[in-house]
Amino acid sequence: MSPTKPAKKFPSITACNGTTHQSIAADLDGTLLVSSSSFPYFMLVAVEAGSLFRGLVLLLSLPIVIVSYLFISEALGIQILIFVSMSGLKIRDIELVSRAVLPRFYAADVRSESFEVFDRCKRKVVVTANPTIMVEPFVKDFLGGDKVLGTEIEVNPKTKRATGFVKKPGVLVGKWKKLAVLKEFGEEAPDLGIGDRKTDHDFMSICKEGYMVHRSKSATPLPRDRLKNRIIFHDGRLVQRPDPLNALITYIWLPFGFILSIIRVYFNLPLPERIVRYTYEMLGIHLVIRGTPPPAPSPGTPGNLYVCNHRTALDPIIIAIALGRKVSCVTYSVSRLSRFLSPIPAIALTRDRAADAARISSILQKGDLVVCPEGTTCREEFLLRFSALFAELSDRIVPVAVNCKQNMFYGTTVRGVKFWDPYFFFMNPRPTYEVTFLDRLPEEMTVKAGGKSSIEVANYVQKVLGEVLGFESTGLTRKDKYLLLGGNDGKVESMHNAKK
Repeated sequence: MSPTKPAKKFPSITACNGTTHQSIAADLDGTLLVSSSSFPYFMLVAVEAGSLFRGLVLLLSLPIVIVSYLFISEALGIQILIFVSMSGLKIRDIELVSRAVLPRFYAADVRSESFEVFDRCKRKVVVTANPTIMVEPFVKDFLGGDKVLGTEIEVNPKTKRATGFVKKPGVLVGKWKKLAVLKEFGEEAPDLGIGDRKTDHDFMSICKEGYMVHRSKSATPLPRDRLKNRIIFHDGRLVQRPDPLNALITYIWLPFGFILSIIRVYFNLPLPERIVRYTYEMLGIHLVIRGTPPPAPSPGTPGNLYVCNHRTALDPIIIAIALGRKVSCVTYSVSRLSRFLSPIPAIALTRDRAADAARISSILQKGDLVVCPEGTTCREEFLLRFSALFAELSDRIVPVAVNCKQNMFYGTTVRGVKFWDPYFFFMNPRPTYEVTFLDRLPEEMTVKAGGKSSIEVANYVQKVLGEVLGFESTGLTRKDKYLLLGGNDGKVESMHNAKK
């Protein structure tokens, strides 16, 4: 009997010098990413493309996944994750979650030392056991990868839904990674191969040089500004990465959070705004008010136009509470039921510029009005382009900077049901809202009295709000956001058609 061939040993990634190489084949989990577990990303697909119930089933399946992974095969463990998280889901929904939700969580998990080696190569290929559909948008758009060699999921051609199974040759682990790399590169082997586990040795052994990425508690995540693109827009309800412990805490909190949310909404709904400011604190909602709120307009004079950046649908309500009185607000894509339940007057606009201008002018003659000229919310520290319409309608413009902190659920959505947005916000254990009133715009910075163009005024307001908040101003719009996250232009009819 011939002696067993000793396993090839690979040096640590730290031994890889700064030379630029032509090509690289790199594993993902535990290699380009700090975490070696793909469970949180399957959980995100299960919850965001499926439902909270599907996510719970996946969480309860975790012991079976771990036993299968450790004692039977890596491939079986991943196959169970794929089946539970994806079976029966529309492929389009999985694609949208992969583009709109997963990149934010992947971006926070990129391993700095591995990325530096990966980024120095000209031809960059990621080889992973994860489904290609999950990781490809992030790898190409944010890591600068050229191709992803991953597991291909099976799709029912009639229903366009995932069956939960995978195409041949199966889950891409061990020798299948090696064969995929051979097929992709042909006779010219990759210059570098990097991985983090024994099942990566197969494909690493055919590379000209191979390096191991060892698990380390001191591994540092890559700063976000080193990625190929900035993450400005993202979707999904979960704030924190749903690793097993976070997911368990979230599901334990859900029933209590929902009850608390109902109490927070409907207890405060009939109360005067000047009282709600104090009942918020009693119910665990932290409201921070800075600056000097302007007094109510005297009878016979036009109201103030409060111009704020947009963080959640609650912005106008929070401003009314900070002022201690009712103000009106205008909205585009909020349901009649939401407008009916709003504690302040909410007037629907039509996207007809002349009609909307007349309606806003009419409201201002009766009292104060809050507008959010970005036209949609932005979660990150950026301001979208301000529509200039508000500047044409009043010279009594008061900029208001708003920000909020959510540690469990986001109170905004693109693909979800917007009716639930306030409830998800109030489901957070200790949500915080910050409101800063700035000085009213000087007359020389207005359209009618100062002779400025409406675009100049809009840009000026965007600038001063950005400076107060520490946010970066952009020229991006509502349409840009919805095209990226929802595959539509953000109009109600387009969003309805996209869900069909």
